[in-house]
Amino acid sequence: MLIFKNWLGDLAGAWVFYTILPQWPLLKPRFKRIARFAPLIGLLIGFLQSFFWLVFNYFDWPHTSIALISIAISICITGGLHIDGLMDTADGIGAGPSKRIEAMKDSRVGAIGVQSLVIILFLQIAAIIKLGFYAPFAFPIAAFWGRFSQIFAIENYEYILNQEFGSIHKKYWRGISQEIRPSLIIICIGIIFFLSTTNLNLSNTLLLIYCISSGLTTSILIPHFINKFLGGHNGDSYGAGLVITETTNLLLLSIILVPN
Repeated sequence: MLIFKNWLGDLAGAWVFYTILPQWPLLKPRFKRIARFAPLIGLLIGFLQSFFWLVFNYFDWPHTSIALISIAISICITGGLHIDGLMDTADGIGAGPSKRIEAMKDSRVGAIGVQSLVIILFLQIAAIIKLGFYAPFAFPIAAFWGRFSQIFAIENYEYILNQEFGSIHKKYWRGISQEIRPSLIIICIGIIFFLSTTNLNLSNTLLLIYCISSGLTTSILIPHFINKFLGGHNGDSYGAGLVITETTNLLLLSIILVPN
């Protein structure tokens, strides 16, 4: 019973930490092991994007407009937390090893940070427009894998920047074998739902394998490359890895779902 209570508390804490939406009633948030529930929060955000995409599509809005609205919804729900991390990380990488920490701590956004944001937004818009009808299917998948990348970053790489305080995620981390369990449950439920609602044929099987393998691969590789540039990770780079992984998965899904 205590374990279940802790799960709910950490899930409520993750909701408060990763979004600006109202706190859940009757649940006291805990902020100890919230990172393990980040992929679930991403899934919920993705479903909200899908919902609004379907609503605007029902009223015959052009897909270009809906793509912009979908991205705006994600940024608004998270308060721009991860976008800010992307820009700070880009500034740090661009500043070079000697000025990296100083650039990442600077509250001002540099030219490289702005360029990184523009590039990411253009790529997301292009992917969503190309996805078209399949965009509601892609949003939850991309948002899930984007936050899944944080689990690998926290597990495998040193925490940098404010080392004297450390990371709340690192402080309460119990190893990837435990922290990954909620995500594995979600993946299993997703596989069961997909198989129960589609015909089990070669095409659908390959699609399922593609969605899992591409998402898992990008979730591992992108934090790895960021670590190569920074020599570790921090809160900003967790956000950067999330945004880049999410964007990459939107692009990959647009290629496989809409090949022409």
